[in-house]
Amino acid sequence: MALLTLEHIRRTFTADQQTVTALKDITFTVDPGEYVAIMGESGAGKTTLLNIMATLDQATSGKITLNGLDLNQLPEKDAAKFRRAHLGFVFQNFNLLDTFNNQDNIFLPLVLAKTSLKEMRRRLTPLAKELAITEILKRYPYEISGGQRQRVAAARALITQPELLLADEPTGALDSHNAASLLHLFDQVNRQGQTIIMVTHSAVTASHAKRTLFIKDGIIYHELFRGDQSQADYLAKITDSLTALVAQGGGVS
Repeated sequence: MALLTLEHIRRTFTADQQTVTALKDITFTVDPGEYVAIMGESGAGKTTLLNIMATLDQATSGKITLNGLDLNQLPEKDAAKFRRAHLGFVFQNFNLLDTFNNQDNIFLPLVLAKTSLKEMRRRLTPLAKELAITEILKRYPYEISGGQRQRVAAARALITQPELLLADEPTGALDSHNAASLLHLFDQVNRQGQTIIMVTHSAVTASHAKRTLFIKDGIIYHELFRGDQSQADYLAKITDSLTALVAQGGGVS
């Protein structure tokens, strides 16, 4: 049974008294334990789609369900609680609070969910070790490197044990070494069963996923599955698909 189902998702906006269509007709499913990358040209609707899956935005029409729950029918007053309970987020700009130390940043979603301190510490200890952030937990985000901040942000996303991890350009602000470190973490937690959906403009980043969706003009125009291919072979196929996308008009971002 699919964990996430999107059926004929459409999203329109009104700008300068004109209707702008960000997503025309998006349909796909994601099974438990999948690792999916979403790519496409600038303005194709990737972030809009991610925001709809994150319940930060709502589709104009169509249906989206997570474990059978219709997210379009989720009352706005319950959306924040739903996100804390079911979703984890990793953003390009980290979204950490400089007034909290790193440990408190990680604990924040559990504090809001009224989780006991004992349980928060029980979850953090192995996670901090896995992410190599134990030594910086009492420091503040502005005192550590970008790569360390992204690992703290990843810990905050994973400590809730989310059904679905959503990542928006997670390597965009990182150098190649720190990007590789974060992607290794994603590979590892995915092998442990974590479902991941990641928006990225980077073919190298997407090559870590098991499936890649390409969006153009508000629809899914192409899809690749890694299968038994090596990462290098899969990267080559992603690159070929991006070249074809650009040749049809528009750049990728």
